[in-house]
Amino acid sequence: MSYDRLTRPLVRENGALREATWAEALDRAAEGFRRNVAEHGPDCFAMLSCARSTNEMNYVGQKFTRVVIGTNNVDSCNRTCHAPSVAGLSAVFGSGGGTSSYQEVEDTDVIVMWGSAARNAHPIFFQHVLKGIRNGARMFAVDPRRTGTAQWADLWLGLNVGTDIPLAHAVAREIIHAGLHNEAFIERATVGFAAFKECVEPWTLTAAEQVTGVPAAAIRELAHAYARADRAQLCWTLGITEHHNATDNVRALINLALLTGHVGRYGSGLSPLRGQNNVQGGGDMGAIPNRLPGFQDILDPDLRARFESAWGAPIQPRYGLNLTQMLEGMAEGEVTTCYIVGENPVQSEADSLACAKRLAMLDHLVVQDIFLTRTAQMADVVLPASAAWCEAEGTFTNSERRVQRVRKALEPPGEARDDIWILCELARRLGHDWAYDGAEEVWDELRSLSPQHRGMSYRRLTELQGIQWPCPSEDALEPPYLHGRLWESDPERRGAPAPFAVLEHSPPVDLLDEEYPLRLTTGRRLDSYNTGVQSSGFASPLRRGETVELCPEDAQRLGVAAGEDVRITSRRGSVVAPVFIDPALRPGLVFMTFHFPDDVDVNSLTIEATCPIAGTAEFKAAAVRVEKLVKAG
Repeated sequence: MSYDRLTRPLVRENGALREATWAEALDRAAEGFRRNVAEHGPDCFAMLSCARSTNEMNYVGQKFTRVVIGTNNVDSCNRTCHAPSVAGLSAVFGSGGGTSSYQEVEDTDVIVMWGSAARNAHPIFFQHVLKGIRNGARMFAVDPRRTGTAQWADLWLGLNVGTDIPLAHAVAREIIHAGLHNEAFIERATVGFAAFKECVEPWTLTAAEQVTGVPAAAIRELAHAYARADRAQLCWTLGITEHHNATDNVRALINLALLTGHVGRYGSGLSPLRGQNNVQGGGDMGAIPNRLPGFQDILDPDLRARFESAWGAPIQPRYGLNLTQMLEGMAEGEVTTCYIVGENPVQSEADSLACAKRLAMLDHLVVQDIFLTRTAQMADVVLPASAAWCEAEGTFTNSERRVQRVRKALEPPGEARDDIWILCELARRLGHDWAYDGAEEVWDELRSLSPQHRGMSYRRLTELQGIQWPCPSEDALEPPYLHGRLWESDPERRGAPAPFAVLEHSPPVDLLDEEYPLRLTTGRRLDSYNTGVQSSGFASPLRRGETVELCPEDAQRLGVAAGEDVRITSRRGSVVAPVFIDPALRPGLVFMTFHFPDDVDVNSLTIEATCPIAGTAEFKAAAVRVEKLVKAG
């Protein structure tokens, strides 16, 4: 299915959406927010901000939520992907950004791609990986599938789904027993090593091989290569974060960096690779329920006071609801109105049928988007927005924390309007007369409140073609990597030590049994993107639609052939898709994407079990069965 651009506002009347004027649509949207807040209080409101829109839009969006409505219930698709990375990195280093620049992966000695099909899912970053390989770096791929990324690796470690912590512990134990850990760094810059050492001790190479399925010799080779390298980059994506224990997975990888000292130096670091073009920026701008712009803790009274003074409104002294909790709140009748900007949760969330049911329970739903997505089709009011990457002025922040300018090249079609204009018109109808004279004025307000962005004027961003945060001064630039302080000899300059985490193995929630004997894991393909809304309008010679990928052995055992339709069933739903035979899969492992939900709703199969710290669902580990269809007659 290909989506047409929204060009006029829509309002629901007699159960159907009809075209409306901007005045009518904005009045209707504002009235619904006002009515619900008056009846239930500000916490009945939830906003999903947009990880594809500009930093400036996300800044105004979270300000709308906190100032106009009076709640901290704001989140975005970071909850679906990298919230565990932010939680894990913040817990250890006090900052949720990846520690390294893209250039460093070209100049490093060892690259570990853990749970990352970057060649398909992050092709731009993977070009930097290829340059690193050409420059002599060894690359290790840790993934249940022998992906296109793994095909470039010196060694592929094909682990069983959900066994990342046992594998990381075994790597750590081998490093410690071989005497390859960095004792000086551990002593000066970390805490908790003794307890960590005790926790990994049971994970011998043999024990890990039995649980993970990775040969002991391969685990040993990765351990020695990573620990002996002068510089090493550890990179991960959703293979680590889309699990019920995702933050623990992230902490397990950070433990390896602390053990070897591969962090805080040029060429040595930790890189979570973001999917949407501004996932990093959305969180940086405060479009998350626990942080003010600049990733500043909302529980800090002094920080809140600065924002309250600047914004002229009180800020709730408590965390808001994240996306997962918002959906739970809808089911319980506590969240009754929602404002969704550029997100499509009906098709992107795990257990999608349950998500749609919860959104249908809302009293008032407003969707602001460039397409009439399945989520927008459920709305009471639909507001047509501009495409941020070509129809708006502003900035984005990529995975290496680099803030870059984007410029308006086209006028939005029809009556579509800029996101910030729409937000300000709604704010005005709710008693807040905001009048920003363009995106730069929004950015300068952000700079006045966020120390790590203070030195990034539009002029400077233009001259330098992007700047990585932190950038507190307009007169200087910081190093491209974070946490160099950990190498300082002066304890005062070194600051707070980085804590090791003691972690336990917790297998996938959705257990395999005789009824559901196969493990379904999900991911992306190169030619399509997420729920397909953004990529379905473009032709691709590689695109083959949704398929269920099986290894030749499983296909033979099931008696199915390539191209044959089969039924895939989990404990939550059932879909039909054609078979694709992939020799890179191992027996028992099934792979699907979520790029074609209008044809095959793969997320009706996935499980909503979530990480208790980050709220991210276990998209990567559903138990399923695959059945041959029996033709009638």
